[in-house]
Amino acid sequence: MTKLNKLIQLFEQKFVAHPWHGVTLGENAPNEVKAYIEINPTDQIKYEIDKPSGHIFIDRPQKYSNIVPALYGFLPQTYCDTLVADYCMEKSGKTGIVGDADPLDIIVISERNIDRGDILVNCIPVGGFRMIDGGEADDKIIAVLKDDQAYGKMKNIDEIPSLVLDRIKHFFLTYKSNPNADGSDKKVEITDTYGKEEALKVINLSHQDYLNKYGNVNTDFADTLKALLG
Repeated sequence: MTKLNKLIQLFEQKFVAHPWHGVTLGENAPNEVKAYIEINPTDQIKYEIDKPSGHIFIDRPQKYSNIVPALYGFLPQTYCDTLVADYCMEKSGKTGIVGDADPLDIIVISERNIDRGDILVNCIPVGGFRMIDGGEADDKIIAVLKDDQAYGKMKNIDEIPSLVLDRIKHFFLTYKSNPNADGSDKKVEITDTYGKEEALKVINLSHQDYLNKYGNVNTDFADTLKALLG
C-alpha cells in the first residue's frame, strides 16, 4: 500500500464522512442508491442537514398538522442546478425555472416503522414527482426500501398503491399552506408524476450538476493529499 492510499484509509477510519459530500450515491447508482434520511414519519419537527458541517439541525417545528408520510431525505453528491432546471422546463413546458440549489430530495417507502432519521438507507428509485416550488425545480424522487417485504420488489411507480402516492403528493402540496389564506403561501405545484426511467434521468442530471459545482470530491481529495506529500 502506498503512503497516499494509507493516508486516505486513515482518514476514512478516523473521521465520519459528510452525509452530502463524503458519501457516494452507491456502486449501482442510479438503479440502486444510498439515501440520507433527515425526517421520518413520526417527526413533528423539520430536520435538515447543515451543509457546511454535515450535522442535522432543527429547521423549524412543523407549523400545521402535516406529517411526512414516509422516510424523507436526499441523495448524496447531487445538486439541483441548471441541468435539473432545464430538464424540468423541457418536460413541463414552463419557462423561467431555476434549480433550488439543494441536494435532490427523495422519499423512501417501507412497510416497516422506522422511527429515526440521521441514517443511510439503500433504496430502489421507482419514479418521482416533478415539483416546482416558488419557481424552482424541486423534484421528489420516489423509492422503495431495498429488501422491504412489502415494497422491495416493486420496480416502477405504477406498482405503488395509488393511495400511498396520493398521501405523499398531498403532503408536498399542502405542508406549506397557510390556513388563514392570507396570500403568504409559496406557490407549490406538481406538474406530473413520472416513472423509473425519468427518475434515473433526474438522478443522473443532479449528480452531474453536483460535479459541475463541486467537482469529484474523492478524486480531488486524493490529488490534494498527493500534492502535499510531494
